[in-house]
Amino acid sequence: MAALSAKTIKNAFLAQHHPRTRHGTRYHSGFCFCITRSMHSFQECRLSVADSSAKWLNTTTTPWTSFNKAVSCNAAQGGSDVSSSEKVDFLNLQNGSDIRGVAVAGVEGEPVNLTEPATEAIAAAFAAWLLNKKEADGLRRLRISVGHDSRISAHKLQNAVTHGITAAGHDILQFGLASTPAMFNSTLTEDERNHLPVDGAIMITASHLPYNRNGLKFFTSDGGLNKADIKDILERASEIYEESAHGKQREQEDASRGVVNSVDYMSIYASDLVQAVRKSAGGKEKPLEGLHIVVDAGNGAGGFFVDKVLKPLGAVTTGSQFLEPDGLFPNHIPNPEDKTAMNAITEAVLDNKADLGIIFDTDVDRSAAVDSSGHELNRNGLIALMAAIVLEEHPGTTVVTDSVTSDGLTVFIENKLGGKHHRFKRGYKNVIDEAIRQNSIGEESHLAMETSGHGALKENHWLDDGAYLMVKLLNKLAAARTLDSSIGSKVLTDLVEGLVEAAVTVEIRLKIDQNHADLKGGSFRDYGEAVLRHLENAIDKDPNLHKAPKNYEGVRVSGHGGWFLLRLSLHDPVLPLNIEAPSKDDAIKLGLAVLAAVSEFSALDVTALNKFVQQGT
Repeated sequence: MAALSAKTIKNAFLAQHHPRTRHGTRYHSGFCFCITRSMHSFQECRLSVADSSAKWLNTTTTPWTSFNKAVSCNAAQGGSDVSSSEKVDFLNLQNGSDIRGVAVAGVEGEPVNLTEPATEAIAAAFAAWLLNKKEADGLRRLRISVGHDSRISAHKLQNAVTHGITAAGHDILQFGLASTPAMFNSTLTEDERNHLPVDGAIMITASHLPYNRNGLKFFTSDGGLNKADIKDILERASEIYEESAHGKQREQEDASRGVVNSVDYMSIYASDLVQAVRKSAGGKEKPLEGLHIVVDAGNGAGGFFVDKVLKPLGAVTTGSQFLEPDGLFPNHIPNPEDKTAMNAITEAVLDNKADLGIIFDTDVDRSAAVDSSGHELNRNGLIALMAAIVLEEHPGTTVVTDSVTSDGLTVFIENKLGGKHHRFKRGYKNVIDEAIRQNSIGEESHLAMETSGHGALKENHWLDDGAYLMVKLLNKLAAARTLDSSIGSKVLTDLVEGLVEAAVTVEIRLKIDQNHADLKGGSFRDYGEAVLRHLENAIDKDPNLHKAPKNYEGVRVSGHGGWFLLRLSLHDPVLPLNIEAPSKDDAIKLGLAVLAAVSEFSALDVTALNKFVQQGT
């Protein structure tokens, strides 16, 4: 196979599309390996199914057949026609280090902007970006994996990604239903029989957002891409999209398509998790035997954890719920921060008299737990638990967290556990990158964690992996049960004894009206920064309030036995206000201090804050 340059990738991608039909093709969301535009390209598309993939195919409901280098699939629900004149604002799809957009029509005021043609262009752009990154290894044909969560637009976007990559002359491994952490792991796994490792990975997910949304995350063996990388890819995608739409001159018209393989990677990934728990128990085959553990997957991609992890380890899993993938999320939002979701897993634990409950978000990069008494181990509690485990293994290490962690967590990590707490910025990628930076300057850190449930460990390549976090808890349980088989989740609860959690925890979002005259033509970010500066000056004049000596985001203030943080959202015209206090009266006092400082900013909607402080009158 001739080597392909990044420019050739773009031209090869363009060469696969007739300019008159480039954006006029109907895609179906049924599961098929290749989407085609003509019988000619249909016959060119090659399909190679890995030997180990046959069992995996029963996870799909749509029949498929392959014959004479062709693929046939029965179309499932939906599809979309996109005219060649339709414009796509690619940079508007950027959401920090991810891509997010609307993929399903039908919600008023939310037009589809993550279309199949746009997704194809993004996939081709990722291949070009990746080839540039791999240039030191020589120009070569790449292998890229793609997986998805349970969203109803997942299959059609997977098909679009597949077409974009293979049209650019590179090979695709389709994993089907997968977790985000598994996609990263596929860049590390050494398994040539299953065509691993891959050069890059694409996960189709929008985390816990509504059913009509979807997005893409990208990985190399170095980890997830950063903001600058995503911007680069989207700029490349815009160019590819425009040139293909207008039928500009193309080279490499005869460039070969890539090969598509189907791989049951989730079984490979899960097997590694099982082996980790067995190792912690001294090699015992079923170290969780006798333990009753229930899982709530929220109809996302986390259902595998029951059959592929817990059962092989000997755990009883009756009472586990919402394991079936359903992109409409009919039971609750798959989000460990959501009260309804946490109530659901808590009830499951209590109703089934289980020893432990585990809950995942949609794509399994976040998680939380519930002990046998119904005590929730999420947010500050889960960070405290993970810190206790990690500090036993690495005494004195630094724990990096996001900006909204509690003062009580700091006291627990530093006074009870003997570690260091470095409170940084909101955003899981910010937290992980800061932990990596701390190590690079000689400040040892082994844990980076957000209150959202994103948690990454140095030992796991700094990947935020909700399943791996739960495996760390299982390791602790399994090791304890080798000494005493009657031990249950109390061994975990005891680890966070002494953590003081606030009686009142509130988050209030103050929205900025971008069309308001008070912005004077400026950006919402400039306006928000002005609000924060004014608040900071006002706090200096109040003897009851004290600014945090070290703070990296917004304005953090302690007083009245609690604290508040007002910061500017990473992406939206919003100033989130977090308040924690020992009582509602104290929380209201903190709210009043903020309200007094920001009320003169007329473009700032303080309705929710007004409502909160009026509870004390």
